Amino acid sequence: MSLDRSVLAFAGFMVLLSVALTAWVSPHFVWLTAFVGLNMLQSAFTGFCPAAFAFRRLGVKPGTAF
Repeated sequence: MSLDRSVLAFAGFMVLLSVALTAWVSPHFVWLTAFVGLNMLQSAFTGFCPAAFAFRRLGVKPGTAF
C-alpha cells in the first residue's frame, strides 16, 4: 500500500472511530472528528501531513501526493 492510500485509510478510520466514540462514549469526542478534518484540510493546502511523516518513518513506500 502506498503512502497516499495509507494516509487516506488512516484518516477514514479515525473519522469513523471518532464518530463511534461520540455516539457511544461521550459527545466530546466530536473534537477528534474536527481535528482530523482540520488536519486533512490544512494538508490539502500545505502538502504537509503529520500522519504521512509518521508512515514514511515506518517504512511505507512513497506515493505521489506526500
